[in-house]
This record gives sequence, structure tokens and C-alpha cells, in this order.
Amino acid sequence: MVLLELLLIELPQQDNVPTSVQSYGVDGRQTTPAAQPSLYQTNMYAHYPQYSQTKHQQNVMAYPIHPDVKFRKLPFYDVLAEILKPSSLVPNNNQRMQEAHFKFSLSPQQSSDIASSRDTRPGTICDYLKQVQLRFCLLETSCEQEDAFPPCISVRINNKICPLPNPIPTNKPGVEPKRPPRPVNITGMVKLSPTIGNLISVSWAADFNRGYALSVSLVQKLSSVELLQRLKSKGSKNAEYTRSLIKEKLNDDGDEIATTSLRVSLMCPLGKLRMTTPCRPITCMHLQCFDAYLFLQMNEKKPTWSCPVCDKPALYDDLRIDG
Repeated sequence: MVLLELLLIELPQQDNVPTSVQSYGVDGRQTTPAAQPSLYQTNMYAHYPQYSQTKHQQNVMAYPIHPDVKFRKLPFYDVLAEILKPSSLVPNNNQRMQEAHFKFSLSPQQSSDIASSRDTRPGTICDYLKQVQLRFCLLETSCEQEDAFPPCISVRINNKICPLPNPIPTNKPGVEPKRPPRPVNITGMVKLSPTIGNLISVSWAADFNRGYALSVSLVQKLSSVELLQRLKSKGSKNAEYTRSLIKEKLNDDGDEIATTSLRVSLMCPLGKLRMTTPCRPITCMHLQCFDAYLFLQMNEKKPTWSCPVCDKPALYDDLRIDG
């Protein structure tokens, strides 16, 4: 009790002692003095370093407001405009659970484009083809970042709870289930008006070993049919390329066991049907192909982008049609 009373006591100000010292710049103008901590704050920080202002300010200053983060391009979305630049999720205190707020607004043209892009065709889910997309990633600038949600995250758009991808269950004790790395379509919760702003409230568990960032973009949603047309427009690998690859594998004398035959199937390993558009990634060394359209359809529903033949990454930009 004595210690607490000493901490709470501040020296009384005397009438003949100035409460602050005025400072002047080189031009003779009076400048505003920097705010000084009170005696109570000084004593508290001395006895309780975990509440140190300097420590908290260093943690906050370690996060840039708009980091130079690059999100990895998503094949099924074309980015039309950047509504909210990548922004850091900055802890406000030393508590584990943090909360941050971000504001953005749409331009008149963006509001009109989104409202007129509603897909009302028969047999389709009534959704917007132009969408407002929210993405999270690690605060890392060394390379393009995949989507990654902060732990224990909760998002509100204009004070309404925003649905997020369901966490993937895990059997590991003490390990928090992670959410699938996907963007979040928030179009239905955004006010499609240029005169009304939108508020994003994010609650998450701070991890002082790593930071996170978010961004909001206007995107154009694409279908598997459109991606197939883009893939065909790239052209196909010449048949001579595959013939030379076959000869190279048959003439490879580096192994003691000589290769006398190579077996491939005209049936797609995904749908077990004859391939109509055979393709494979340029990063794979096998000859077996898979059907491009079926592969794109499956990734449209559940994006994994892994080769169905060897399970290695098969990114869209690496796919080539085999002529």
C-alpha cells in the first residue's frame, strides 16, 4: 500500500514555478514542447516495465502502415482496382487479442460496375461477377505472398459478422486449426454507394514473431471456361517437343537399367475419361498428361493447383497444352 501511494503522489506545482519551458526555433518562433510523461507514469513504467510506453511504441513502429506486400495472383480473378492498399495489422497494446479498424469507399464508377455485374443467368448462383475482395497474408516483402489468416481472427464489415472459410480440423494437440488460404468475397456486405464509407473491423491474436497485412481490391471473377480459352490462346507445345522428350528418355544410358518402353494413357487420371485437351505443367518431367478443362473445373471448386500425376505444384501459369 505504501508503494502504491508513493506511485500515485505527484509533486504539487508552485505558483512561482513555470509549468513548462517555452522553446523557440531558429526563426524566433515559439514551438510546441513535446509531451512529457507525468510523475505517476514515470514511476509506473519504472516499477512495471511490461507497461513501458517505449516498448509499446517500438512494437508499433516495427509495422509500416502500408507495407510493400505483393499478393500472389489468383487465376480465377483479374484485379481491376486497388481499393485499400495492403495495410498492416498493428497491435495497439501488449494484450494477446488485438483489434484494428480500416475504412474504404467506392468511386461512383466502381459502385455502378459492381451493381450492374450481378449474374442472373438461369442455373447460376446469383452473384456479382465484379466483386470486392478482402485478402490477408503474412507481412513479408521478400516474395509474393499466398493468402494466410491471422490466428483467432474475426472480421466485421459495417458492424456485421463476415463469414470466413471454415478452419481445417487438426489432430495435433495444442495446434490451432488453420483456415484455408482463400480470399473473402465481401461484396454483399459492402455499401454500393460512393457517398457512404465502409468500415472493416478485424480482431485477431497478435503474434509478435510475425506480422500480417490485409488489402481490399475490386476484381473480375472468371470461370473455368474462360481460363481454358486463355490457356488455348497461349498455343500448344509442338508435337516434336514431346517426341524429342521421348527419345531422350529412351536413349538415356545414365542408368544401368535401360528404358525400352514408356507407357502413357489417353485417359485423364482425374475423370477416368479420354482427354480432350491434354496438358501438363512445364515444371513436371513426366509424359503423362491430364485434361485441362477438368483440372480447371476442379480447382474452381477447391483450389489446390497440384499435379494429379505427381502431386507437385501445378500453377495455372505453368500449364501448357501438349500438341
